[in-house]
Amino acid sequence: MPCPTCFLTRATSLALRGDLTGSLQWHGFGPLAAATLVGWSVLAVRQRRLMPRELPAWPLAAAAVGLVGYWGLRVVLRQSLGWATFPEP
Repeated sequence: MPCPTCFLTRATSLALRGDLTGSLQWHGFGPLAAATLVGWSVLAVRQRRLMPRELPAWPLAAAAVGLVGYWGLRVVLRQSLGWATFPEP
């Protein structure tokens, strides 16, 4: 059984290069992860800190719940319907 973040690195890489369709084919959270990395980088550079100040904790918790829910949906669809929800590397 694949982990919740399987193929997320490839999807993020594709999103950062501008290939959103390819990114979504690998993992639905790819574009979100790419946007988060860009936003984090901008904040870190503007504040000249690796950990930007005043980051709320709720977005991270919401993303974790969404990621686990998305993963569960992919696993159920693959097992019950035989859908190829995990691409072949």
